[in-house]
Amino acid sequence: MTDEPRPAETGTETGASATEAQECHDPNCQDPSHQHGPKKLRQTVEIKDVGPCKKHIKVCIERDDIDHRLNDKFKELMSDAAVPGFRPGKAPRKLIERRYHNEVGDQVKAEVLLASLEQLADEHDIAPLAPPDLDPFQVALPKEGPLVYEFDVEVRPEFDLPNYKGLRLKRQVKDFTADDVEREKRRLLAPYAQMVPKPEGNAQFGDIVIADVTIRDGDRVLSEIKEYRGRLDAKLAFKDGVAERFGEQLRGASAGDKRMVDIDLSTAVADDSLRGKRVRGEFAIQDVKTLRMPELTHDFLHNFGVHSAEQFDELIHVLLKRRLEYLQRQSARQQVTAQIAASQQWEMPRDLLIRQARRALARRVMEMKSEGISDEEIRSRQRLLEQDILRTTELSLKEHFVLQKIAEVEKIDVEEADIEDEIDRIAEQNDESPRRVRARLEKEDLLEALAAEIIERKTLDLILDSAEYEDLPLDMEAGTPVTTVEMQTVPGEMKDLTVPPPEEKPEEKKEEGAAPAAP
Repeated sequence: MTDEPRPAETGTETGASATEAQECHDPNCQDPSHQHGPKKLRQTVEIKDVGPCKKHIKVCIERDDIDHRLNDKFKELMSDAAVPGFRPGKAPRKLIERRYHNEVGDQVKAEVLLASLEQLADEHDIAPLAPPDLDPFQVALPKEGPLVYEFDVEVRPEFDLPNYKGLRLKRQVKDFTADDVEREKRRLLAPYAQMVPKPEGNAQFGDIVIADVTIRDGDRVLSEIKEYRGRLDAKLAFKDGVAERFGEQLRGASAGDKRMVDIDLSTAVADDSLRGKRVRGEFAIQDVKTLRMPELTHDFLHNFGVHSAEQFDELIHVLLKRRLEYLQRQSARQQVTAQIAASQQWEMPRDLLIRQARRALARRVMEMKSEGISDEEIRSRQRLLEQDILRTTELSLKEHFVLQKIAEVEKIDVEEADIEDEIDRIAEQNDESPRRVRARLEKEDLLEALAAEIIERKTLDLILDSAEYEDLPLDMEAGTPVTTVEMQTVPGEMKDLTVPPPEEKPEEKKEEGAAPAAP
């Protein structure tokens, strides 16, 4: 990549092509070749690479195009402008120009900028990730000469697509057993269950553990949590850390036991010196309780939209299958991205990751909703993604860039009917009305994320249909339940890594190496 303007985008070539397509401005012109669509601007464009995933664009619009539009606006005003002392349509042109100069200039500037940006998008493959850094109010319409404006824009990285058909992929498969069904059944019934004592202790997955917790970094005590109470799952996600081996390290514990649990802190912890560090939590077990599951009566099963125990088991098989399909697709996305991007330089600037973090997370949440993942599981997975949000954003963006580029090559697009079908599917899976689902998506500004998810799914389907698979047993850790708690291991205000740092004020900036002022 180079900082030189692209030859095809500067000089006479761009201007000439626009000139040839320029519609005649003479309203009495009878040339059929001039009677087509809106007028195309004659503009030259310079595009420079100014960093990873960032371009600087300079646009120069010829003066004739501006003057023609100004002339058209003043002609319209001549017929009906209200000028004191003159009947409508009788005021001198010069007087109207002086009186309405600012208003007409602002209108023409707005129209020219909009037309210019639309033409820029049509004629140049820029693939912006966000609206350009352009403030129209800072663009001045000159009295003479061309209109020039420039801006920076974040763009998708440029990379070549190798052959993405016939890829060799690993696929995790599993035949679910009665034990798998029983574990999922307990997870679904847990919110309705009665918590009862377990005198013998011996905590197992699904039991409730009550403990006093002390978090330490070496000999330094970071925090103490009195009477922690939570379900024993494979993982435990605090607001600022994850105990990946929580279930393994606490399983079998009884009242009076002390168990040490490894906790990997997130990059957003309040103490900068602890970011990404592994600390230890001492769980002093106070009590172990178990859950007494509710009786599966006909009336109770209505909570799940079924009418019998057999239908409930069928529902559980459907949920397990959905989770497996989600894990398979997630694994496939990662493998496709890894193979296509293996030879690419994927430098992602931190400021780009910060700005895209929430959007990438919204796309991932939307994907899980579309796959029928339960709200509880979405919250758990979202908590894990947020632990190191910039790293997960980088991985998500790479997948997004690869799939979007393939979609462009294959001309895969999304129609309004696709969005309606997807809303219907989400509504059915969550037992809601499509109208309510759409209203929620609009309120949370997620329709764009939904459209992106549909395109990516269509693209991934195309890749997977031609792939060759090697089936492997399902890695059970990939889909293990996660207990989330609204507690921090490190006290203090967590850092929001998705907020850009405050810009330094000009007067606060000092030239590097500047000599001190003379006394």
